[in-house]
Amino acid sequence: MHLLLSWRNIWRNPKRTLIILLAVIIGAWSMLAFSALSRGIMASVLSNALNTLTGHIQVQAEKYRDDPVVENRINTPGPLKNILDNHLPKGSVWGFRIQVGGVASNARNAQSITIVGIEPQKEASLSFYADMMTQGDILTPGDDKEIIVGKALADTFETKLGRKILLMSQGADQETASRAFRIKGIFKAELEATEKQFVFISLSAAQKMLKMNTAVTNAAVKLPDLELVGPVAQTLSDQLPRDMSVLTWQQLLPLVKGYISMFDSFMLLWYVVGFLAMAFGLVNTMLMAVLERTREFGLLKALGMKPARIIINVLLECLFLLIMGLLAGNLLGAATVSALSGGIDLSFLAQGSEFFGMGNRVFPFLIARDIISVNLVILVLGLLVCLYPAVKAGCITPKDAMAKA
Repeated sequence: MHLLLSWRNIWRNPKRTLIILLAVIIGAWSMLAFSALSRGIMASVLSNALNTLTGHIQVQAEKYRDDPVVENRINTPGPLKNILDNHLPKGSVWGFRIQVGGVASNARNAQSITIVGIEPQKEASLSFYADMMTQGDILTPGDDKEIIVGKALADTFETKLGRKILLMSQGADQETASRAFRIKGIFKAELEATEKQFVFISLSAAQKMLKMNTAVTNAAVKLPDLELVGPVAQTLSDQLPRDMSVLTWQQLLPLVKGYISMFDSFMLLWYVVGFLAMAFGLVNTMLMAVLERTREFGLLKALGMKPARIIINVLLECLFLLIMGLLAGNLLGAATVSALSGGIDLSFLAQGSEFFGMGNRVFPFLIARDIISVNLVILVLGLLVCLYPAVKAGCITPKDAMAKA
């Protein structure tokens, strides 16, 4: 009875009903669209950060994080290799690295860089390095005289494939170590700063150049699922000796962690702003509808209808409007995200996006939690704001109706 009566009531004034529906649709759509864009930006920032040689977990010598030099190295990586082989979940990849500061130079320029000694057969699955080659080829086992550089560094040095670059750094014997490498490949990263900062040589070449024998500075781990980071880090910490540190990406990248948390707060703030804008339209229109029906509610009271039943009827009208608006808003939001599935090109904001660590293309997407949150916020708070006009309708008396007449 209540359902049928409420359903018929909302269509007594189609124009007013459409205005309320439009407010709910725009509110739901804008919240979902903003959530999808925010998720895309957060994913881009996190992906860039993890792929730029961070990985999900790193194992380092205890003092390496505070002072990343060859003195703080892992001299005997054999036991660490056994632990990583035996305790990482299926689908994980890991590799040893030597990562130290140095200077690159040629006849035209010199610049401080980070020398990264990698295991060529493993690094392709660990970081961006293999996916962004634009010229030449990646390193292969045995390439001890070759180097991979970024496009921005190559442009700065006015060099190209086949030419040589001299690397210098401090060796394990505390003496200056230097060696010339021939450019085998040039990569183009999402961020120009990455192209200028990192050069890649093979792990064995780095060990020879820096006189480190079989030592490494760290091991990088990439897991099949981001949710496994905490448990796996704890397992490795329990197995490793005390002179080694297990660091998660949250510990290695506190700024990125804070940035992502900040976006979560922005999304919540946008939900509140979007709902408040929608709520004003909803409550005003429902209040207008109640005042226009003063004689109707007064007559119902005179015929013996309880105030509670009138309140229920008005709330049901509001519920129908919210549900219809949410269905249309969700469909519109899903269609918008689908239309942008190819990504949003932000290359025209290259310098600005690089400042925040974003790539040039952002791919918006929604997760179930965001969809549920948006619908619950609008549905629950929408019914709460409708409570005022509903109570107002329940308080109308036959005397008020007669005065209105």
